[in-house]
Amino acid sequence: MKNLFSNLLFKVFIAIVLGIVFGLYLPESVNRIFTTFNAFFGQFLNFAIPLIIMGLIMPSISDLGKGAGKLLLLTAAIAYGSTLFSGFMTYFVVSDFFPQLLESHVNNVAVIGNSTLELTPYFTISIPPALDVMTALVFAFVIGLGLSYQEKSSLKLVVKDFEKIIMQLIENVIVPLLPLFILGIFASMSFSGKVFSILSVFLNIIGVIFALHIILLLLQFTIAGIVTKKNPFKLLLTMLPAYFTALGTQSSAATIPVTLEQTIKNGVSEKIAGFVIPLCATIHLSGSTMKITACAIALMILQGMPFDFALFTGFIFMLGIAMVAAPGVPGGAIMAAVGILQSMLGFSEEMIGLMIALYIAMDSFGTACNVTGDGAIALIVDRITKEKLVA
Repeated sequence: MKNLFSNLLFKVFIAIVLGIVFGLYLPESVNRIFTTFNAFFGQFLNFAIPLIIMGLIMPSISDLGKGAGKLLLLTAAIAYGSTLFSGFMTYFVVSDFFPQLLESHVNNVAVIGNSTLELTPYFTISIPPALDVMTALVFAFVIGLGLSYQEKSSLKLVVKDFEKIIMQLIENVIVPLLPLFILGIFASMSFSGKVFSILSVFLNIIGVIFALHIILLLLQFTIAGIVTKKNPFKLLLTMLPAYFTALGTQSSAATIPVTLEQTIKNGVSEKIAGFVIPLCATIHLSGSTMKITACAIALMILQGMPFDFALFTGFIFMLGIAMVAAPGVPGGAIMAAVGILQSMLGFSEEMIGLMIALYIAMDSFGTACNVTGDGAIALIVDRITKEKLVA
């Protein structure tokens, strides 16, 4: 029971239920308290996003200069390629499918935030960020790449300490407050009469993304099976214990021991598996990319916001980088992605809140897709390295 109450997905579920109840039955004066909190938390989140980007990306890129050299680059390239493939596959499927699926909801769901019954905060506090998102991204790349060539650097120690501070901020402040933020958003939508249409949309989106997860895993292991000349279905079945462990833990890092064991059972050498699996737990986020891309397109369709392939090409490429080394806590990847959702797609505060709620609702399945796909990458890397040794 204690584990249940500490589970972020359970907290978000309770927050959504309470938000609906509060919005329907509590007076406006009480609901405005939650709206006031959301206004403050939204400002704090905007302030923190550039810091989160720098705190996660700088140490991740700086570590590229360490260790296994060509093996590191090979694994990172395949993992990034898998993440991009997931993003573009999702774009092509849902950009054709979602307009028809969500057509009836576009008329029923009023544009988020445009309502005669909209709640207003009692007061607001402006917390301007020290840097904008794109400046933080470029700054993180420049510093991280520079540090990757430094054998000994005092700045690298500072960057590592900064990473610890940002991790503490995410784990101890932002993530614990997310359920209250989501409660406020659903209370506002319930008060304005839009919540049940939104929930209906949620169920449709989640069903489509779950089906895409299965297709993605089948494609990943089909490619791995072709490369290794093994039965892809047997390879995938062997990885199922890692998949179901990730469903329970919601953490790629916590699932590493199981993923490692099952990968070795698939015939990957212990040396390659021991290198690839922990690395991919932080840099391979194909399932997470799929969720964020699909949910972003769905919300843009509902909002009547224009989007095209050129816009999402840049978004997907940047998303694959921004989520690198996303913290191993539930919802970590979406926190790393919030900045580019705002800067590149123009998401509002309420749309970000809905994205977070949608993402966390599917967090277990996305994490399971990520770690299971790690096993396919390990198979490919193992095959390539063996061919080079033979040659």
